[in-house]
Amino acid sequence: MSEQTLVDSNVSSISKAGLLSEQLLTNNLEERTVHKFGGSSLGTVQSIESVLAIIEQRISDQDLVVVSANGKTTDKLVEIIDLVNLCQETEDEAFTHLLLLIQAEHKQLITELVAGDSETAIELVAKLNDDIRQIQQWYLQQQLIDNSNNVLAFGEIWSSRLLAAALTQRGRAAVAIDTRECFVLDCPLKTTLDSQLSSTNLHSKLKPGQLHILTGFIAVDRQGKTHTLGRNGSDYSATLAADLIAATDVSLWTDVDGIYSADPRIVPSAKKLQRIEVSVARELGRLGNPVLHSKTLSPLKEKSIHLHINNTFYPQQLGSEVGVFGEIARQEVSITHSNQLIGFQSKRFNKKLLAVISEEFSTVDIDAAQKRVIISAEQAYGLRHYLQEQCVDFATHSMSLLAAVGYSIRDSRWHREFIKTIEKSPYPVAKVSVNEHSLVAFSYEDCQIEWVNKLHNRLTREHKNIGVIVAGTGNIGETFLSNFSAQQQAQEALNQVHLIGVMNSTKGWFDVDGLSADKVASEFSNNAQPCDIEGLLTWVQRHPFDEVIIVDITPSEQFANNYQQFFDAGIHVISANKCANTFAREALGLLQQSIDKNDCQWLSNTTVGAGLPINYALKDLIDSGHQIEEISGIFSGTLSWLFSNFDGSKPFSELVKDALDLGLSEPDPRDDLSGLDVQRKLLILARMAGFQLDLEDIDCMSLVPESLKSLSKNEFLQQSHLLDKAFSEQLAEAQANNACLRYVAKLTYIDGKIRVRVGIEALDNNHAFANLNPCDNIFLLKTNWYQDNPLIIQGPGAGREVTAAGLHSDLVHLCRQLNSKHQDVDIKGIN
Repeated sequence: MSEQTLVDSNVSSISKAGLLSEQLLTNNLEERTVHKFGGSSLGTVQSIESVLAIIEQRISDQDLVVVSANGKTTDKLVEIIDLVNLCQETEDEAFTHLLLLIQAEHKQLITELVAGDSETAIELVAKLNDDIRQIQQWYLQQQLIDNSNNVLAFGEIWSSRLLAAALTQRGRAAVAIDTRECFVLDCPLKTTLDSQLSSTNLHSKLKPGQLHILTGFIAVDRQGKTHTLGRNGSDYSATLAADLIAATDVSLWTDVDGIYSADPRIVPSAKKLQRIEVSVARELGRLGNPVLHSKTLSPLKEKSIHLHINNTFYPQQLGSEVGVFGEIARQEVSITHSNQLIGFQSKRFNKKLLAVISEEFSTVDIDAAQKRVIISAEQAYGLRHYLQEQCVDFATHSMSLLAAVGYSIRDSRWHREFIKTIEKSPYPVAKVSVNEHSLVAFSYEDCQIEWVNKLHNRLTREHKNIGVIVAGTGNIGETFLSNFSAQQQAQEALNQVHLIGVMNSTKGWFDVDGLSADKVASEFSNNAQPCDIEGLLTWVQRHPFDEVIIVDITPSEQFANNYQQFFDAGIHVISANKCANTFAREALGLLQQSIDKNDCQWLSNTTVGAGLPINYALKDLIDSGHQIEEISGIFSGTLSWLFSNFDGSKPFSELVKDALDLGLSEPDPRDDLSGLDVQRKLLILARMAGFQLDLEDIDCMSLVPESLKSLSKNEFLQQSHLLDKAFSEQLAEAQANNACLRYVAKLTYIDGKIRVRVGIEALDNNHAFANLNPCDNIFLLKTNWYQDNPLIIQGPGAGREVTAAGLHSDLVHLCRQLNSKHQDVDIKGIN
């Protein structure tokens, strides 16, 4: 990549290139999102303030917001109903105490959230008091049980009223909507909507210029009777609303970072799944995943709606996304378990009855041979009631499951591995059920934590999903890409590494489902679209991978100036670009602070010596306690070739033109002759050795006279013969002293005094630097312990093959580090 300004491009053109995820990042006004906030996100004044900030920053008026009841309100309302059901002697006193506690908690939330608007606060408190009196009246009239769903509905009503009022007070027009005025169930038992009627009702409530806050969890039947939507009912409300308004996305804001490969509270090695195929998510929900409920996902079944699980308390983190994806997302395996299952067994379970049960209830397993139905404990009450109505005798028993879930896992190698692991485990299996996307072992005993861990460790991938973006499509970039697939096959650390982007100074080709490295060179021009740094930065901040690495194979100082933003976004960098390494010390210090703060890595071992291990050797000497006293050598392959061939048989200017024709120099040879490249390399090594230097501290002898610096490239080549006289004189003087000319970089540190310079030196013909293969680099390291026999590293210090190999070495080292990195899981109320 050249140092030219990257071409500006608007966001929409980048989206077409795949640079920006259409589901996550586009701001198309026709696209709508339903945002649902759970009870834990609305439980305290502080958490509601976080929700208000998210709404302000991320949610437009065209979106919808669905809310759960504040905090544990629903649990307390359920407790009130249970008190009446139990008919305890102390029922009156306990009922009154609990109801007053709920009232006091909500008054406190109102007082603190709308403190600057006494009129609104008075109105909200008055409505709250009316609702509390209604609950008391139902209780006194012994109608509370008959109105239990109406009682439970108050939690969401209070929550939506409060959030709408708080937003309005802060200048955002908002209105609360009771979804019982919109959502009409055509089958209360299955909690399915009359879509046409519900859609008409909802759209009649939506007015332009204001944000609509919908109650979750509640709906009505055709007779107007209130029904609740069960566990995760507010999540279900959100996906129902998304279906009704043709939204593109649903964001569930909760207290966890996303969906994990196992419960992270009991499986320390569990990792967050950035993307989950919707068919796999449905299976996880069916088997009892606490976040992905099967009902929640059902409205998405025939739609292209994507579901996002985000953390209210860490909104800047990318959570998990459920949708239709490519091969990368389909490679993950999750382990789930549940001890909350009930087995129903009856001799009356014939084919016809089992078909009805399957239709009416969300079952986990139906076994006609054993005449058994396994269902979640939540659904068991409904099934028990149904069987009693049908006069079907049955027996029940507690059960558990341990399952592996993955895309087409039935036909994968994990099928055999699962069976083998289960057979060898102490988990007492009653039955194994094989489905397209799940392998399930059922037992009459509870599933223990150690069994979950063993299965997870055996079946899930140890390696993280790592995305790689390559910046630079020149000779080295092409060689790096051509070797990419072979390296993936050869290096275990690269098992889950995916090439997801390639860009140059004007165009980029990006695909989160992965690019074929073997085809990039031939297909780049046909698939790449205009892109700029702004678009790249936007994308990398919302990438769907565990980690992302940018491999910078450019000489661009402008691109290096973006490293700070890459690190701030949590992106790692592998660099063959020397510019950032030679920034002023203050700027370099800021980069290092960002690296430390964001737990990033920056490897740049090819900036000096290409694939030669000079950086590793120098680091090892420092770590071993050596004091560096000299770093010297020939650091430029171009200048090495020029002076190795400059013996007087050809003018120096002709050798410069030969190097250009052979592709051994930069397109403008003055970039080599200036000595800047060598100066930068010496600075990098000096800093690595612990010397606090800047570029201007290194004396640099340019081989380009002032008279030739400002000319165009062609003009310079035409007048390059003006170099010959001075070089011929220097060569003649050196040869008279049995010496040769070499362009040498040298740092010496003796008695506390440092001297650093790069330039031409006349060296004895027996000197270690005098007899190199043309283009070779050589590095001499002298320390307090390596004096008479210094350490010398010599070999090709430039060239596409060796530089690309050095970059691949950095990639393997970095991926090993990332794969071993453990990220703590923060779940509010648990950690």
